[in-house]
Amino acid sequence: MPINILMPALSPTMEKGNLAKWLKKEGDKVQSGDVIAEIETDKATMEVEAVDEGTIAKILVPEGTADVPVNDVIAILAGDGEDAKAAASGGGAAKAEAKAPAAPAAKADTQPTALTAPPSAAPAPQPASAAAPAAQPSGNRIFSSPLARRLAKDAGIELSRISGSGPHGRVIARDVEAAKSGQGLKAAAPAPGAAPAAAAPSIAPSMSDQQVRALFEEGSYEVVPHDGMRRTIAQRLTQSVQTIPHFYLTMDCNLDKLLALREQANAAAPKDKEGKPAYKLSVNDFVVKAMAVALQRVPEANVSWTDGGMLKHKHSDIGVAVAMPGGLITPIVRSAETLTLSVISNRMKDFAARARNRKLKPEEYQGGTSAVSNLGMFGIKDFTAVINPPHATILAVGTGEQRAIVRDGKVEIANMMSVTLSCDHRAVDGALGAELLGAFKQLIENPMTMMV
Repeated sequence: MPINILMPALSPTMEKGNLAKWLKKEGDKVQSGDVIAEIETDKATMEVEAVDEGTIAKILVPEGTADVPVNDVIAILAGDGEDAKAAASGGGAAKAEAKAPAAPAAKADTQPTALTAPPSAAPAPQPASAAAPAAQPSGNRIFSSPLARRLAKDAGIELSRISGSGPHGRVIARDVEAAKSGQGLKAAAPAPGAAPAAAAPSIAPSMSDQQVRALFEEGSYEVVPHDGMRRTIAQRLTQSVQTIPHFYLTMDCNLDKLLALREQANAAAPKDKEGKPAYKLSVNDFVVKAMAVALQRVPEANVSWTDGGMLKHKHSDIGVAVAMPGGLITPIVRSAETLTLSVISNRMKDFAARARNRKLKPEEYQGGTSAVSNLGMFGIKDFTAVINPPHATILAVGTGEQRAIVRDGKVEIANMMSVTLSCDHRAVDGALGAELLGAFKQLIENPMTMMV
């Protein structure tokens, strides 16, 4: 029987993808693990591997095609011993079969899929806004995979509250992972006999395209269509502001000792044969390290909120916002508290270069326990940043500048930097946020302490 090759979901926010390039052509034999295509997601360009062996019988979506919906059939694979021509001629039927809802639910987990992300990439959960909810089978039975049932039990989440995105509404592992961060959860069913709760006030819809355009003279503007990244940023940040109760804390940090240590460290950096230094530390490298160590000193703030319970993280995985054409991305410096400043510096330079070319892997920008957004290089004194779930905090960093300060009754000049911590009030209360920001300030103003 022909095997459908589907457009895979390669990131948590992916609804559609661009089929950038086919690396195999019709008639080519493929083995499990062969890279057969390159697909552009909203964040990166990914190589995709086959999980089945066979022959490419027919390519239904040519390379260069944009906005191919996730789970659409893009090619037909003839299995071992199967006639490729016969499989190709049945491509239309195979495509219809992939979208038909009639397969028995008991066999849903065995339905073949011929594309997968590379083994190192974690399965990507679909956000609640990414797709219409799949219909659940009738009756009280909730269809789910064994792995999903185990993950839900471990997380303390009822399966009945999870929206399934698998075949025929089946709850699969990625749905449980999404539910842990509060995405895709249904409202809890009311207790028998309980009075219905009052309806929540509706949020007024934003102005339509036509209403906005009517405010401007025809021909006075150019319409630039949104790409996948810009749509994803809009959806995620709107969801964050509407569902996470933000509050903000601001402190000023003295940079005098940090700048002196940075100059000394950069001057001592070993050089290669061409005279290129092994590293060049920036103020932001110290900020990332200080945030990571501060979260270790205040572990109650190194958390993620879920409806089932608080996730207390053992390591500080710090996301660092990187601007790129069309938007931004937040690569994660894993276990940053354990890394030297030179390693953090070189890792961030590598992340930034690959981010701008959309070459980051999903596991390099998904997750994290907190984040840093630095606009100091643009001369911004202070600002507030929007929390990126599943983080409970994000640190907005302003520019370092000379200011007049009062010390021991005397006015002096010092290099100062304003930082603002955005907190998820469900997970981090005001006093806890202040303790975390105070620990950060102490590390920045005494940078040698984060090296011992």
